[in-house]
This record gives sequence, structure tokens and C-alpha cells, in this order.
Amino acid sequence: GGPNVSTAMAVREQHGHDESMHTCAPPDAVVWPQVVGQVQELAALCYRCRVPMVPFGTGTGLEGGVNAVKGGICFDLSRMDAITELSLEDFSVAVEPGITRKALNSHLRDTGLWFPVGTMGAGALGSSWGNPRAGGGS
Repeated sequence: GGPNVSTAMAVREQHGHDESMHTCAPPDAVVWPQVVGQVQELAALCYRCRVPMVPFGTGTGLEGGVNAVKGGICFDLSRMDAITELSLEDFSVAVEPGITRKALNSHLRDTGLWFPVGTMGAGALGSSWGNPRAGGGS
């Protein structure tokens, strides 16, 4: 509720397009889950009610993937931006879906490691909806 849900047209329009040439198709509402349990509950509710779910990272995609062409609920994952595990020995990191490359590199700065552009999308790294460890563009 409250600051974690919006049906304001300006917010819906912001979440209804990315950097692609596609016209804006805003969702019916935008939610900002903050923990995995909230994502699970929201996804279950959407599934039960047959409401489309649209993941949103940073809106920098080029494919129109955030356009809610059939309405639905936009899951803005930007508040889920923690680094949950870092292993310097095997060069692996587990992140929440809202982490950005810039934030990750800031965290890695003193380790000698970095996450370069071109490894995957420059937006939110973990917004690959099916697998939050897989990375992916926004």
C-alpha cells in the first residue's frame, strides 16, 4: 500500500515504455516490492486473477519489453537492490534484481574486480525475470 503502489497516470506512463521506438502502453498499476516474499505474493495474486505481470528494471531496454500491451501490474524491482553474496575466490556475485551495474561496480571497487559494460544490459542486472542470478538487461 501507500508508497509501494501507484495508479497515477504519470507513474504508469513512466513505466509503460523503454528506450525502444514502441509507443507507451502503461500498466494498470505500478508496485515496488522490497523483498522476495512480496514478489511471490503479488505474482500469486496476479496469477489467480489472470492479470499480466510486467517486470521493470530501469527502462533502458530497446525491445519494448516493459510495454503493458494488455494492461496489468508493473513490478518495479528498483528497491530490491542488495548484493546478497560475493565470492572473490570464484568471481561470482549474487544480487537482487534491482541492482545496477554502477552500484555493483561501486561495491566491487576495492576488490580489484569489476562488471564491464557489454557483459549484459547496462540497466538493472538482475531483471532477468525467470532467474535473478542470470543477470540480463532491463
